Amino acid sequence: MNRDPQPPKIEFPCEDYMIKVVRDADDQVHEFVLEVMRRHAPGFDEERVTLRESKSGNFTSMTFYILATGKPQLQALFEELKAHPSIHMVL
Repeated sequence: MNRDPQPPKIEFPCEDYMIKVVRDADDQVHEFVLEVMRRHAPGFDEERVTLRESKSGNFTSMTFYILATGKPQLQALFEELKAHPSIHMVL
């Protein structure tokens, strides 16, 4: 009997797939993140993007809900975001 819990499999397309980006509190990085999201997840609802500043004010987390079309889309999106020096985490 396998006791290791397996993560739930995602079925694509997946509506309301959540992505969280933790970045420096910087307007230029904000625009970069939006540009990447628009390119990889065209049509996502920008009205639903939420921003939350860290207590210190040094970082901002951005939460997006996109239509995930498959692993290649998500991998390309994550890789491009994580390559930016002002982006600290992509979940």
